[in-house]
Amino acid sequence: MAPDDDAEGSSRFPSASSDSSPLADLDIWLLFAVTLVGVGNVSGVSPAFPQVVEVLDISRVQVGWVVTAYSLPGLLSAPLAGIGADRLGRKRVLVPTLFVFGIAGGACALARSFPVLLGLRAVQGFAAAPLVGLAITIIGDRYEGATRAAVVGYNATALNVGTAAFPAVGGMLAAIAWYVPFALPLLALPVGTAVAWKLEAPAVDGRSSAEGFRGYLRTVGERLRDRRVFGLLAVNLGIFVLIFGAFLTYVPELVETRFGASSVVSGVVLAAASVSSALVATQIGRLATWIAPRRLIQGSIVIDGVALVLMPLVPGVWGVGMASLFYGVAQGLNQPALQTRLTELSSEASRGVILSLNGTILRLGQAGGPLLMGLALALGGIEAVFYAAGGVAFVVGIAALWLLGAE
Repeated sequence: MAPDDDAEGSSRFPSASSDSSPLADLDIWLLFAVTLVGVGNVSGVSPAFPQVVEVLDISRVQVGWVVTAYSLPGLLSAPLAGIGADRLGRKRVLVPTLFVFGIAGGACALARSFPVLLGLRAVQGFAAAPLVGLAITIIGDRYEGATRAAVVGYNATALNVGTAAFPAVGGMLAAIAWYVPFALPLLALPVGTAVAWKLEAPAVDGRSSAEGFRGYLRTVGERLRDRRVFGLLAVNLGIFVLIFGAFLTYVPELVETRFGASSVVSGVVLAAASVSSALVATQIGRLATWIAPRRLIQGSIVIDGVALVLMPLVPGVWGVGMASLFYGVAQGLNQPALQTRLTELSSEASRGVILSLNGTILRLGQAGGPLLMGLALALGGIEAVFYAAGGVAFVVGIAALWLLGAE
């Protein structure tokens, strides 16, 4: 019989205080699998977009709606899932979310009309938004201190492995047929089954009275009014604007227009950041014992800005690749450090919604970043995008010093 998360308390997890490596815990690998299947559902299908345009007889502008339909529902679903995880239990939200994500995503491979495809992508995106946040929430429940930071770092490594691998896998599958990459979310079904059967999640306060819910909302409100929590979310919005607005959107255009490089080379340059990010993230637990997470975040923003400003100044594609590696180091520092700090500052009663709100922040950056940097492109060309990104990094860095410095 599968364990019930309302029957399992945090005292049932000896690994949280054990001297043994947390990687010996099967549950942690299940959470890594949740993160892995939850990422790449834009980059994994984007290699098929040229075929989608042709087969479904749509424009290149319209194919962007495949991304928009997937991203926008997460603005609502992430905080709702977080509230459900706090009030009902982590597994009671995570398991059905995985199944909805897998079924709706897999059904996209059967769609043969554009409106049906968009509808299924919206359902899939609604379920996808909370997945990584719920995985980190459970990690935060189970571990403390440097061990928590280390496991969050390993989880970030799983995310980066997916980010690097999904475009290549999606490209190979698209060579078979345009719809095959859309079947990748079916991987969530065996993961969901394993999570339902094996994962032990800490108990939550299951009170459902109106007064209990009002008390919960007060607790969440108090957390969000904490300058440090608000600051982490605000700073991460700026980081995501840089990731989606400058790096992922315009680095490929930079290497093509400045150096005449192919899309394959662009993919390698982007993958370089995922590789360095994954390697650095594995060391975040060790770094967190020497350097406070807020300092890692602040330092990473400096690296962000320098790497992006260097990209239009280097003499060749190799230089952009080196800057991309440098940029990946920043992401390997700031994402696990930021997620660790959020788990520290949120109580168990509010951790689910706080971590899920971070997913909403990601989608705001995903939507707004390309618009902001597109304005810089229109005003000053491709170089202006990266100089503007450097300016954004400067502003975010000042905000990080001000908002995250209060201890």
